[in-house]
Amino acid sequence: MSIIQEFREFAVKGNMIDLAVGVIIGGAFGKIVDSLVKDIIMPLITVITGGGVDFTQKFIVLGDNPNNLQSLDELTKAGVNILTYGNFLTVAINFIILAWVVFLMVKMLNRMRRKQEEAAAEPAPTPEDIQLLREIRDELKNKS
Repeated sequence: MSIIQEFREFAVKGNMIDLAVGVIIGGAFGKIVDSLVKDIIMPLITVITGGGVDFTQKFIVLGDNPNNLQSLDELTKAGVNILTYGNFLTVAINFIILAWVVFLMVKMLNRMRRKQEEAAAEPAPTPEDIQLLREIRDELKNKS
């Protein structure tokens, strides 16, 4: 078997395709979580804390700031060395929310899988005609 044929078998296997689909859906899901945090959760946190919290604008100037610039955009355009810890906090919140959602999804899937296994483990009820035949058999045994 040539290496090209082996690679073709590997690439076309269901697991490889499932993995590719999972990566694509995961990327899209990450964008949804980013939007959830940026557009819904962070504004709510800002309202709850009195309007003074906007993590994306939190930074520390590490280098010289000769023009005494104050906004993150101005500092970035001027090439000043800054530590943007607000972006890190936002990404950390995204990760925690994403991990929580994945945990809930896995928990739900496990519960559904358990229910399916329990349903499969339960014996199917005996059909009525077979039950009737068994009763007739038992009555005939008792008469003899």
